[in-house]
Amino acid sequence: MSRPLVDTVQELCAAIAAFDPAVAGELVEGGADPDRVLPEGTTPLWRAVDSGSPALVTAVLGNEPRLRLPEETRERLLTLARAWHETGVEQELRRRTGASGMVQTVRVPDDENEFNHILQHSLGGLTVRDGHAGILTALEWAFRILTPVDELVARAAAQPDEDHATRWEVLRVLLDRQSEETWSALVAHRHHPDPAHRRFLAEYLRVHGILADDSPRARSEGDLASAWAAEETDPTCSRGCCGPWTSSITPGGRPQGCAMPRTPMRRCGER
Repeated sequence: MSRPLVDTVQELCAAIAAFDPAVAGELVEGGADPDRVLPEGTTPLWRAVDSGSPALVTAVLGNEPRLRLPEETRERLLTLARAWHETGVEQELRRRTGASGMVQTVRVPDDENEFNHILQHSLGGLTVRDGHAGILTALEWAFRILTPVDELVARAAAQPDEDHATRWEVLRVLLDRQSEETWSALVAHRHHPDPAHRRFLAEYLRVHGILADDSPRARSEGDLASAWAAEETDPTCSRGCCGPWTSSITPGGRPQGCAMPRTPMRRCGER
């Protein structure tokens, strides 16, 4: 005998509260309704967005959210994620709890495979993760809102942790957006004065080169990466942008096929 739907929704809410995307995803696939209105007026999906965990939102979002969810509901979810992102987790925690003590922060894995990590903040009995920028990015793409590339890159670049879940959400969305407009706006960041932007672009090129080595643009992308590597002054950026199109490393530690930079190599941000 199947369990009552109300029980599966309660289990889904418990999985969300426990930051358990694996169980939450299994429950949604098994029929638990992420859109069921709860007694306080929220839904399991709303709670997942509120939690700050991109992995939870991915698990709970369900199929065809753009078609399934009314426009008002979609806007409410976007507004929730945007408010957390723009206000900041610590400030919003203090507003909600009224507590003035120290926020306890710990770095934790966000997904079941522990591939992406995130900061988890606790104050006054409330625990939230700081992935709302990634959640906002994921929702915008799920609802087919074409957020400007510069804004997406800025969200990723704001995270110094290269394994942060927000960086992956931005990367995933940009890999899905295949238009020439997106590509042109993205590669323009190789000239950005902020090294964090250039490092994110290098990571994009590395991952894209691995996943789409048969792309019609593969040759031009390789040429662009090699040219950028010849100009880039930061070794982290130059290795990242050239790496996907090379298979070996020179004795000096530089990928073969990449010219040495024209200026002395230095760490990004050094003067």
